[in-house]
Amino acid sequence: MNTLHTTAILVFANSAKEELANKSIPNSEELFDKLTQNTLLKAKKTGLPTFHFTDKDQVGSNFGERFTNAIATVFEKGFDNIITIGNDTPHLKTQHLKKTAKQLALGKTIIGPSVDGGFYLLGLQKNNFDVSKFEKLPWQRYSLYSHISTWLQSESSELIKLPVLQDVDNEKDLRSLLLFSKTLSTSILLLIIGLLRVKLGLFHKKYNFINLLSNRCFYNKGSPEISFVYYPPYPIIG
Repeated sequence: MNTLHTTAILVFANSAKEELANKSIPNSEELFDKLTQNTLLKAKKTGLPTFHFTDKDQVGSNFGERFTNAIATVFEKGFDNIITIGNDTPHLKTQHLKKTAKQLALGKTIIGPSVDGGFYLLGLQKNNFDVSKFEKLPWQRYSLYSHISTWLQSESSELIKLPVLQDVDNEKDLRSLLLFSKTLSTSILLLIIGLLRVKLGLFHKKYNFINLLSNRCFYNKGSPEISFVYYPPYPIIG
């Protein structure tokens, strides 16, 4: 089955200004701008049609209604499957999206759990999408993953679970991301460090330039090592 003609990616992500109003991270507009740019780039690398619904495009009086309406709108464009993601999971990779598309083509449903009890990715088939039931799920609550997993298992032949990833809602989440700083893009890492106002003078750890940018397409040989500040799990906040 050619998933290019049957599957679309929905990036359900507010504008950076709106994210700043809703997230518990002061001065984070630049970070969410960059997260959205990176997410859209990863989606487009799959070759799948990609639709970005910001707060200006969303319709509904609450999150559940807005999210449900966005999914329904993409399905109405003629697609059989949807992969929906947000912009707040820096460790989401293009390979997660490609794997999801392949599993959807096999008739399976896919979910990517978040650390906070929600999800960062959902791969849905049109024939498993019930608008009324979807709207009534406990959106933006810690029990969401449990409820939606139970519902999806009852609706689909098989539910595939992706690795658990950290999303970004507050400063505590930013600190957690620093535990895996080597797998973050350099631009995102530096923005997180700036937002946390981590004090220098801890200690340094050298990262090989190519390894740090392992997802980039640099082919120059013998790139020099560069020194980055390494921060412990709980940075000192000034």
